[in-house]
Amino acid sequence: MAVSLGLEDVFIKYTGLTFIDGNAGVLRYRGYDINDLVQNTGFEEVCYLMTNGELPNSQQLAEFKKSVKEHYKLPDHVMELISDLPREADTLTMMETAFASLSSGDYQWNKENDRKQVPKILGENLGIISNIYRHKMGMGLQNPDPKYDYAEAFLRNCFGNADEKKISAMNAALVIYVDHEVPASTTAALVASSTLSDMYSCITAATAALKGPLHGGAAEAAYKQLLDIGNVDNVENWFKTNILDGKRRLMGFGHRVYRTYDPRMKIFKKLATTLEQTDEQKKLFEIAVKLEELGVKEFGGKGIYPNTDYYSGIVFNEIGFPIYMFTTLFGFSRVLGWLSHITEYVEEEERLIRPRAVYTGPDKRDFVKIQDRK
Repeated sequence: MAVSLGLEDVFIKYTGLTFIDGNAGVLRYRGYDINDLVQNTGFEEVCYLMTNGELPNSQQLAEFKKSVKEHYKLPDHVMELISDLPREADTLTMMETAFASLSSGDYQWNKENDRKQVPKILGENLGIISNIYRHKMGMGLQNPDPKYDYAEAFLRNCFGNADEKKISAMNAALVIYVDHEVPASTTAALVASSTLSDMYSCITAATAALKGPLHGGAAEAAYKQLLDIGNVDNVENWFKTNILDGKRRLMGFGHRVYRTYDPRMKIFKKLATTLEQTDEQKKLFEIAVKLEELGVKEFGGKGIYPNTDYYSGIVFNEIGFPIYMFTTLFGFSRVLGWLSHITEYVEEEERLIRPRAVYTGPDKRDFVKIQDRK
């Protein structure tokens, strides 16, 4: 009996959310190309699209934004919990803990409840992630200002202010990371939702999966790789020593689905050039471009190209975030994707996810009492 390790090429649900053509490098949310959405929408429009299936009109968008902003303010016990966590704790662990503290065991799944719960959770999500950053930085916790839209409110709560270029880049990053079908974290959320667990618990399960270095840590690893190289003049020697001869993995390259350029990577690369760069950030970008050229030349023929995480760390750092926030910023956006998938699954296809395992242990054995064992 064949087993698909890692559930590779196993289809676990039908979805109207995200379409990927890995050979052509195409990504669409609800039929809309990722490039069109990044260029023409705000994050809240994409939230509405993923939740309701259509882009909103002006009145619908205003009402949705109002619902999200009403929940920027976190319950007191969540603020106290975040502030009580050790500052040296991993930021995804903080995120996981905060969402777990919001879980409710009596949630009843239905379309009306689900549509109300999504904007509520998105608002709380902004409060959680921005205050995790504030706590890590040794700043006092505070609730985001509801007069600002999502990306701007987030950056202002983190940094105190934000210019238009950084707001635009943060908005684009949020849209880019919304969803990517059913990677490990979304699968974990779906498994939890299939038991009819509440939404907060599903997000907690997804965050636990995202913490693993094989899923969410790629942006951090790719960025640290650039720091390790140190200078553009070192790229070729580093590539030969570590990748070609040392057989190390080239971080930020390769994807389970794409066999060409990841369209999200192209957007992040362009974003990196639109933000103001320090001399150090310019140097890292030059290193990344040179390393990309070598990597594509060596591995492109095998269908291995840069993925979304290759340049995203550079963009997050240019916005102002340290390395330890990169994966949590991924999760900050992906909460919408998790919510979209679990509501779609429970409302349209609900069935307990219970796979099987192929037994490879011994045949029936006779029990031997402990005094008779050798």
